[in-house]
Amino acid sequence: MLVLAGCKREEATPAATTAQPKSAEPVQVPTVADPAVPVELKDVIETNDRYAIGISYPPNINQYPGLAKVLGDYSSAARAELMEAVEAFGNDKPSAPYELSLSFEQVVETPQLVAVAADGSRYTGGAHGQPLIARFVWLPQQNQLLTAAQLVPQPQNWKPISDYVRLQLLTAAEARAAADDLDPADRVELMKTSTRMIDEGTQANAENFSEFVPVLNAEGKIAALRFVFPPYQVGPYADGTQTVDVPAEVLRPHIAPEFAGLFAG
Repeated sequence: MLVLAGCKREEATPAATTAQPKSAEPVQVPTVADPAVPVELKDVIETNDRYAIGISYPPNINQYPGLAKVLGDYSSAARAELMEAVEAFGNDKPSAPYELSLSFEQVVETPQLVAVAADGSRYTGGAHGQPLIARFVWLPQQNQLLTAAQLVPQPQNWKPISDYVRLQLLTAAEARAAADDLDPADRVELMKTSTRMIDEGTQANAENFSEFVPVLNAEGKIAALRFVFPPYQVGPYADGTQTVDVPAEVLRPHIAPEFAGLFAG
């Protein structure tokens, strides 16, 4: 049985194409798709002297029309925000083309679960672009997106999950600080900042744990959930995207009964 537990950093998006999202609103993720509305996702490449857009989708995603609709809506919202920034120039153009880069990768596919990871960035000026990080877990048999709030519906049940994640992130932050060979005083200050960001970014609510994908065992059951934290949520931009795998045994007591059968054990 595969059970992953711990914390790791994913590769940060290159500085040339990613940005501090202080003034940008996050892309809103739809949770309900209308199966009566047909959609066919196709890769997008569009460039001119004002903007560049590149969007890629998994090859067989259109076999799940409801999920395809959700992914298409996410892409459309990201594109609309880019174009709003471009159109603000009127007849002028930015000093460097604004960019939207977005890649969807199917990371899990079973009769019960399909998971897609979206990673990219939107550049609308500044030192680097705004990271775009989203995860989608689809239930084909129910034709619906599985959200964190549905999975753990009782607010108080997020506390033990939050505590587990917080400990893993703090341990990883301490390891990075030790590896940097800092002066003791600088290390203390770094850990103060890291602890504050981790505490804020892992407060016990579904919103802070909205991005996740299942990690399956050999039987196709969920052995762990990999929670994904984009830059700035639990650490500075330089730390990139961070993940923590929470084992099924930690999650099971807090999962809504209708989803318990998806989990190992």
